Amino acid sequence: MSLTSVIIPTTPFEGQKPGTSGLRKKVKVFMEKHYTENFIQCILDAQKEKIKGCTLVVGGDGRYFTTQAINIIIRIAAANEVSKLIIGRRGLLSTPAVSSLIRSHKVLGGIVLTASHNPGGIRNDFGIKYNIENGGPAPDQLTNEIYELTQKITQYKFTPELDCDFQQPGVQTFEVDGRQFVVEVIDPVNDYVTLMKSIFDFKKLRSLLNGTETQPSFNVLIDSMNGVTGVYVKRIFLEELGSDQDSVARIIPLDNFGEIHPDPNLTYAKDLVDKVKEDLRYDLGAAFDGDGDRNMIIGKNAFFVTPSDSLAVIANNLNCIPYFQKNGVHGFARSMPTAAAVDRVAQKLNKEMFEVPTGWKYFGNLMDAGRLSLCGEESFGTGSDHIREKDGVWAVLAWLSIIEHKKMSIEEILKEHWRTYGRNYFTRYDYEECDCESANKMMEHLEKFISNDGVVGKSYSSGGKTYVIQKVDNFSYVDPIDNSVAKNQGIRILFEDGSRLVFRLSGTGSSGATIRVYIDSYEKSDTTADAQIMLKPLVNIALEISQLKQFTGREEPTVIT
Repeated sequence: MSLTSVIIPTTPFEGQKPGTSGLRKKVKVFMEKHYTENFIQCILDAQKEKIKGCTLVVGGDGRYFTTQAINIIIRIAAANEVSKLIIGRRGLLSTPAVSSLIRSHKVLGGIVLTASHNPGGIRNDFGIKYNIENGGPAPDQLTNEIYELTQKITQYKFTPELDCDFQQPGVQTFEVDGRQFVVEVIDPVNDYVTLMKSIFDFKKLRSLLNGTETQPSFNVLIDSMNGVTGVYVKRIFLEELGSDQDSVARIIPLDNFGEIHPDPNLTYAKDLVDKVKEDLRYDLGAAFDGDGDRNMIIGKNAFFVTPSDSLAVIANNLNCIPYFQKNGVHGFARSMPTAAAVDRVAQKLNKEMFEVPTGWKYFGNLMDAGRLSLCGEESFGTGSDHIREKDGVWAVLAWLSIIEHKKMSIEEILKEHWRTYGRNYFTRYDYEECDCESANKMMEHLEKFISNDGVVGKSYSSGGKTYVIQKVDNFSYVDPIDNSVAKNQGIRILFEDGSRLVFRLSGTGSSGATIRVYIDSYEKSDTTADAQIMLKPLVNIALEISQLKQFTGREEPTVIT
C-alpha cells in the first residue's frame, strides 16, 4: 500500500530552545498538540540540504513518552524524504550507543530521546536532542538555527497512516509518496558490546571478577537505576564477564525509573552507597543515569571517587587499556568547572590539556582533529575518543582495567595518586528549581562583583583561613580548531593559592533554574582530610560573595556532590 504525506498547519511555541544537551521539558509539555512535531520538523529543516535520502538513528532511555515520540519521528521523517531510520528495539538505545551507531554506520546523525539524569514518568521530564554525523551533540550553531526555526514554524510534514512496529528486530519497508522508506529495528546492545570488546581485554576483566587460583574474585555492584544501561549491564557483566546476579541491581528499564531520580551521585544513588557500605563483600560500586552517559564510582565501604579524581586516575593509567596501547594518547580535556586534577597528569605526561565550557559538544572538534583522547566533566561524565559522548559503562570498564593492572583497591589507587600529584578537594552545591528571576538577579549581582576594579587583591576569611582574589571573569572559550567562540560560560573567582569558586545556571533542568556553585581547593600535602571540612571556609565565602541565600531564600542546597 502506498502512503501519502500531508502538510499540517501549526504555530510556534515559546521556549523551544535546546539547552546544554537538547530540549528538556515536562512530559505534559511534549504531549501538547503539535509541540513535539514542531521541534522534530525544525531539527530536519535545520539540515534541509542533507535530509533527503539520509539515514538517522533513533532511540532513547525508555522514559515515559518515548513510544509516542518515536511514532511521531517515524511519520515526520518519512514525509520529509528521510530514506531510513535505525531504531533500537522497544525504542531503547543508550546515548553512548547512539553515538557509536552514528559513527559505525556512517549516517547523518541521530535523534536521542532522553532527559538524561532528570526524573521520568508522566509527571516528570522528557527530552529530545540531536547528534550530528561525528556522533556528538549538535554544536551551538546548529542548535541556535533549530531554535530560530521553532520561532517561525508554520507547518510540518506528516504521514498519518504510517504504522510501524519497533518492538522486535527486523526491517520494514514502506512506500511514501512513491518513495521507499525503510525502518530497521536493531538489538540495542550488539554494536556497543562489540565496540567495548575492541577497547578492553575482556579475558582479563573476566578473571578479575571471577578470581583465579592466586587471586580472589573482585566483587562489584552495578546499579542501572532502572535506566537504559540495564540491558547493557546484563549482557556485559552477567553474560560476557560471568559476574553473578548479586553484582547487578535495578537492570530492568522502567518508563518512570521506578519513581527514583536516576542521577548517579551520593544523594540520588543512596541505595547503592548504603548497600556497599553495609556489605563489605563489594570492592566497587557503580551507578549510571537514565541514558547511560554518566557514572559514579565508589570503592569498598563506599569510598567515594569524585568525577574530577576519576578522570585524573584514568588519564594516569591509560597505558593498561588495549585501545590506547594501539592508538596512543593525544591529549586530555575537562570542562571548566571540573577540578584541575587531570591538568597535573597532563603536565607530567607531557600531553596537551584543554579547558572547555560545560557541554560534551565542546570536546568533539578536538577529538575529530586528533588532539584529544580522554575528557570528563565534574557532573559525573567521563569518556574517550571511541565515541563522541560521555560513556558510563566505558568508565566502569576502564576502572576495572586499572584495578586488574595495578592489583590495588580503589582507595589505594586514589591515595597513591594523591601522594604523587596532590589533591584537588572539590564539591558542587546544586540549588534546583529556584525561581528564575531570583537566580538571574543573583548572577547579575555576581557580574557586577567581578566588574568592580577593586575586586582583585581583595581578601576573604572564614574558619581560620584567608583567601586573596587573584583573578575574576566570566569564562569564555575559543575553539582551537574552528575558532568558534562561547561566551558567558560561568562566573569564576580564582584565589592566589589556586582555589576557585565557579557559579553557573545549569542548562539541563526542565523547570525553574538550577544554580550550581563549584568549590575547588588544591592541597599538596594534606590529602586525606574530609573534603567537606576542608572546603567549608570556601563554601562560606561563596555564599557571602554571591548572597545566594538573600536572593533565593534557600538555606541549603538540594544536592551536594
